[in-house]
Amino acid sequence: MNADQSFLSRTMRAAVVTGPKALEIVDAPLPEPGAGEVRVKLEGCGVCASNVEPWHGQPWSTYPGETGGLGHEGWGVIDAVGSQVSDFAPGDRVVFLAGHSFAEYDVAPACGVVKLPPQLAEQPFPGEPLGCAFNIFRRADIQAGQTVAIVGIGFLGAVLTRLATDAGAKVIAISRRQSSLDLARHYGAAETIAMDDHWRIIESVKAVTGEALCERVIECVGYQWPLDLAGELVGFGGKLVVAGYHQDGPRQVNMQMWNWKGIDVINAHERDPAVNLRGLREAVDAVATGRFDPSPLYTHTYPLDRLGDALDATRDKPDGFVKALVTL
Repeated sequence: MNADQSFLSRTMRAAVVTGPKALEIVDAPLPEPGAGEVRVKLEGCGVCASNVEPWHGQPWSTYPGETGGLGHEGWGVIDAVGSQVSDFAPGDRVVFLAGHSFAEYDVAPACGVVKLPPQLAEQPFPGEPLGCAFNIFRRADIQAGQTVAIVGIGFLGAVLTRLATDAGAKVIAISRRQSSLDLARHYGAAETIAMDDHWRIIESVKAVTGEALCERVIECVGYQWPLDLAGELVGFGGKLVVAGYHQDGPRQVNMQMWNWKGIDVINAHERDPAVNLRGLREAVDAVATGRFDPSPLYTHTYPLDRLGDALDATRDKPDGFVKALVTL
């Protein structure tokens, strides 16, 4: 091996955010797995809506960002394992929980890795958001016969629509775009309502529920107004499930209304690694056995050097957009 080949074997291409709406694709050192870690050669990584604010820059943002940073929905094939890893081997195709996957390689703790079975061969698998949806569903405690409103039909909202419908609930899907409402119908929503006028939406839900409102409401947007709306749609003694990622500052809530209706408020956007792994395993099993088909959700695909375009599309949501995947 000549010197140039030796250098290339120790480096990888990776994205680095260098400023607001600015990134570079760099040659970075190839990461080495620690004793309890695996290194994964990435096949792809999903783009999360939570990437948009850091991409645009927040008051607390610092630059340059970490190599491969923001990417936390990766999948690929293990190519190296640490000395204490016995459950995985090079060649295993896996999905994993790690945070530097906008790159050709990432390193993950073996305790955050799940093997992808042969049924999923060659299928993309952005596991973290799929696992997140299954965890949210568990926390929502949805029962057969309940009416469930889902505010915001993006990736999470669509998955939750299917899971709630399969549990025997009647789902009311509320979203801005007609393509999102059509997607909700595809995944089993019984009713769809355009997310335009606050009070009209409330009256529409009252009409559907005979004034009772909903036993469960899941907010999947992550902004103030959808949270306000979601609280209004919960019936007496119901549960408001906060699934949206609220990362742009404090929130105000109508505590008098929450008190009056005696609702439970569940923050279901969890970050406990053990909980995340449980959801990830459930998602792998559901897709592998055919209980859930995520393929309609993967609407836009970009190479790594167009990551900026993928982030902008995640922000702007062109017609029909649900989730962008970056392929490697």
